Amino acid sequence: MRAMHIRDLDLNLLVLFDAMLRERSVTRAAAEVGLSQGAMSHALNRLRTFFDDPLFVKTPAGMEPTQKAVQMGTTITEVMTALRERVVSQASFDPATARRTFVICMTDMGELVFLPPLVSCLRKVAPHCTVRSVQVPLEHIEATLAAGEADLALGSVRTAPDGLYQQQLFLHTFVTMVSVHNKTIGTTISRAQFEHAPQIVVSLTGRASAAYDSAFEEYGIKRKVFLTTPHFLVVPHLIHAQPDLIATVPLELGNVFAKLGTVRIIPPPVPLPPFALRQHWHPRFHDDPANIWLRQLVKLTFDRYPEIDDDS
Repeated sequence: MRAMHIRDLDLNLLVLFDAMLRERSVTRAAAEVGLSQGAMSHALNRLRTFFDDPLFVKTPAGMEPTQKAVQMGTTITEVMTALRERVVSQASFDPATARRTFVICMTDMGELVFLPPLVSCLRKVAPHCTVRSVQVPLEHIEATLAAGEADLALGSVRTAPDGLYQQQLFLHTFVTMVSVHNKTIGTTISRAQFEHAPQIVVSLTGRASAAYDSAFEEYGIKRKVFLTTPHFLVVPHLIHAQPDLIATVPLELGNVFAKLGTVRIIPPPVPLPPFALRQHWHPRFHDDPANIWLRQLVKLTFDRYPEIDDDS
């Protein structure tokens, strides 16, 4: 037999071989791949010529594979399965049938705000998909998204690299959080009380937030920062343990913490400008069907949430 090379094989014929292996019938295999019975027979003859083997022989039980066809069948089935699941599926994304894990960069605050409604939506429309949240330092977010190690970054990434796409989801305002046992501060807090109270500041970088600082500096307010932490979750527990401590946090986070019953929220002593929460993604995956679908779901879920008017 003459030497054969892969370029001599019409790879579309492997689709027909795979159908024949499963259906054991020329008629049924032809119907599955959308060919006439005559065209299917012609394609089967081409396969027989290429492999120099009958491949499928007629028996009372149907078209049974030869020993050579059985030997090749395992490999060809694996190849076709991989092509369907890993290549062809990338051309579109069907949330109802897709099986994949979406990885999203977010802080612990992001988990409290974003995950509950997002998980609820995903379980309804993409029941076979799973979610994994990861906390990534700001300076590593671009590389993480570029490498495909995460699909999106959600939150207030004020120093996001210019190379990332971004889309605003909603605006957040701020509230001041105090202990329910703090008797010196009522339903409002004066500037003097605010400046006097020891404060907790949450900062992912270990430094005070530029947004907080610039706003307070405009009013000439000096904060007495007692603790700086990168974690939001510890704040209500610290305030509960030390009732004189206060913290200024995003509104929705304050609402979540207030439900614990250990802290309450009040307006800060001066109006603070809202900040935007956005989703960020890398240009490499801008046209990826699954990424597009996820971004649309996130936008739909959080569009205008929590209904704070943007007059800009």
